[in-house]
Amino acid sequence: MTYDLIIVGGGIGGSALAAVMARAGRSVLLLEKTTVYEDKVRGEWIAPWGVTETKRLGLYGTLVAVGGHHLTSHVTYDETRDPAAAEASALPLGIFAPDVPGPLCIRHPVHCQTLFDTAAAAGATALRGVDVKAIACGSAPSVTYLHDGAEHVAHAPLVVGAEGRQSAVRRAAGLTLHQDKPHHWFAGLLVDGVDAWDQTRQAIGTEDDFAFLAFPQGGGRMRVYGGWHLSETKRFAGSEGPARFLDAFRMKSAPHNAAIAGGTPASPLFAYYNNSSAADRPYAPGAVLVGDAAGWNDPILGLGLSITYRDVRSVSDILKETPAGAQPDFRSYAAERAERMRRLKIAAEMQATLDMEFGEPARARRRRYHEQSALDPTLGLHGVATMAGPEAVPPEIFEPAHVARVVGAPMVAA
Repeated sequence: MTYDLIIVGGGIGGSALAAVMARAGRSVLLLEKTTVYEDKVRGEWIAPWGVTETKRLGLYGTLVAVGGHHLTSHVTYDETRDPAAAEASALPLGIFAPDVPGPLCIRHPVHCQTLFDTAAAAGATALRGVDVKAIACGSAPSVTYLHDGAEHVAHAPLVVGAEGRQSAVRRAAGLTLHQDKPHHWFAGLLVDGVDAWDQTRQAIGTEDDFAFLAFPQGGGRMRVYGGWHLSETKRFAGSEGPARFLDAFRMKSAPHNAAIAGGTPASPLFAYYNNSSAADRPYAPGAVLVGDAAGWNDPILGLGLSITYRDVRSVSDILKETPAGAQPDFRSYAAERAERMRRLKIAAEMQATLDMEFGEPARARRRRYHEQSALDPTLGLHGVATMAGPEAVPPEIFEPAHVARVVGAPMVAA
């Protein structure tokens, strides 16, 4: 069979692109390996600038209809701050994007399934339980795959890699992925029974040797993350790991965390190290990459979904503007993505240095940052880049002189 577009990976990026292009009248083959979307911890928080991208793609209403939940305020707790003062200075989250009340939260499996179904309803040939055997890029792109016990070969002018960090399309296209050194461990858990927490408020905080992030999903359910030093590989391993993880949320500087610690785990606890990466470029002859396949930002900022939706919008715009029979020109996408990811990498390094380093020097750094940023809001513009988009702040925010003002010294790996 021949299609206008073959997309390998039916997760959020692949299914979103399939839906948009099928709605535009293109014939799309969407191939997904799994038969059931599982809880993968990541991919449940969309920054305001990412919400804007979902609107531009025509997908926002679909996500809200299946339970997308907006957060409208943010609190930064810290062992160097009085919790009452931290809450009194809560940040309203509706200020970062027009007509967006704040970040949008939605469970990863629901998110994936909704977009996959949307793509199929729009006319894409959407297949599950697919085993991709071979991918050819270049002048005659094709994908060989097994489905329902039979082998098939599909052809198209373009193959899209949307299958995540271990992208087979990226390898087939001869594109190299470059990864940074990990900075800290990170783990996520879904927690039920957190009814005492304000369901519209997200929070982060650091105390002693643990840092947390908390994002309500509505109805007393919350996705929480924790970070700790890279040397403590087994800190939350084993059958008692989830209980120890929740207990780490009990903090004097964040008294409302008691509601989290008293909740019930509703998912496995997955741990991974945090770093950033980038492919040489996100395209090659006959292939283009979106989402993590093209490289990811350190999850400390939680921008995986926002990055993916920007990728999908950029690539779909180019494809829709390309005349039939012509080769799409992805140079503008590559240039914009490279600068976007460069800025977000620096923002993530600043955030990780502030929030995910421990001990007295790190504590003193955070105290100085909180005191000085209250007097000079420009010190917090990396946070604006996270919420409003990296293009929303002056470029000098990502230069070494500003970074040194924020963290007090050049950043080094933990």
